[in-house]
Amino acid sequence: MTKKTKKTIIWSVSILLAAVLGYGVYYATSIYTGLQGLQKSGETSPFREVEKVDAKVPAPPEWVGTEPVNILMMGVDARGFEEGEIPRSDSMMVASIDPAQKKMHLFSILRDTYVDIPGYDRNRINTAITHGPNTAMKSVSDLLGIPVQYYVYTDFQGFMKLVDSVGGVDFYVEKDMSYSSKADKNEYDIDLKEGMQHLDGDAALQYVRFRYDKMGDFTRTERQRELIKAVAKKMQTTTSIMKLPDILKSVSPYIDTNLEIDDMWKLANVAYKSKMNGSEQIPPMKLLKEETIGGAAVLTVGNPDSLKEYIQEVMNPPVPDPAESQTEGDGTDGKPAAGRNESTDTSTTPSQTNSRN
Repeated sequence: MTKKTKKTIIWSVSILLAAVLGYGVYYATSIYTGLQGLQKSGETSPFREVEKVDAKVPAPPEWVGTEPVNILMMGVDARGFEEGEIPRSDSMMVASIDPAQKKMHLFSILRDTYVDIPGYDRNRINTAITHGPNTAMKSVSDLLGIPVQYYVYTDFQGFMKLVDSVGGVDFYVEKDMSYSSKADKNEYDIDLKEGMQHLDGDAALQYVRFRYDKMGDFTRTERQRELIKAVAKKMQTTTSIMKLPDILKSVSPYIDTNLEIDDMWKLANVAYKSKMNGSEQIPPMKLLKEETIGGAAVLTVGNPDSLKEYIQEVMNPPVPDPAESQTEGDGTDGKPAAGRNESTDTSTTPSQTNSRN
C-alpha cells in the first residue's frame, strides 16, 4: 500500500468518524432541547391562571429512581376555550412503572368518578385539573392509594401529532364507528370501519373518542388503553428512536409536564426495558356504583379501601407457592394429575413434552 493510499484511507475514516460524532452531538442536543420544551412555565404554562392556588396543595413526592413511579396522563378537549382557561380532562390514565421488576401497568380512570377534590368539595375527578396539576395528582393519589409523582398534560392536537410523528399505528378496529356533530362544524366527526387498519393521528383520535354504544365510557377507556399501548410499542422501535428529535419538536407545543430532564432520561431508560403487565379500568365494575348527586349522574366507589387493595393486587399479584403448584399438578395428593394416565411408566416422548409446553 502506497503512502498516498494510506493517507487517503486515514482521511476518509477521519471524515466518517467526524460525521458520526457530529450527528451524535446534534442528535443528543436536539433531544435535550426537545425534552426541555415539554416543561412549560410562566406565560407559556397552561396553568398560569391557577398556579398560586394550586401551590397550596402539597407538592408531589420526589422519585429517587429505584422505587415504582406513577405518572398521571391527562388529555383534554380544548375546543371552544379561551387562552388561559383549563378544560376538564377528557381522559385520565396512570402509567405505573416498577424499575426493579421491569414491569408497567396502565390504569384508566373513569372521568365521572365522584371523589374528594383537595381544597374543594366532592366532584367528578375530571374537574380536578381545572384547579391545577398538583390538585389533579393529589386527587388521583388519594383515590388509588399510591403516590403520583408526575403528570403529562396534552390536548387533541398533541395526541394527533404524536401518532402522526411515529408514522401511525397498525390497529384492529373492533366494529364500525360513526358519529356526526354539527356543533363543531363536523371537524371531529367519527367514521371508522371494522377491521385491521393503519391509523393516522386523526383516525386514532376518532377511535379513542368514540363512546356512542351501550357501555359508553366503560368501553371507551378500554379502547384508549389499548391504543396507548400500541403507540408506546411503536415508540420503542428503532425507527421511532432515530426520529425522536423530530417527534419531540412536533409534540412539544401541545404538552406540559412537571418531569425534569434528568427524570425523563431515567424514565425513558426504565420504560424501554420494561414489559407491559396489564391495564385496568378504575374503578373496576365490581366496586363502582352509579348514582345521581345534585342532579348529575356520577360513579361512586362503594368501599374506598377495597379499591386501594385492588390496586395493590393488580400491581403486586401474589406469587404462587411452587410446592403447592407441584402438589396440585403431580398427583402427590393421592390422585392422578390431570391429563396423565395412572401408569408406572414415567418416560416422556418428545411429542408429549411439546404438548405440555
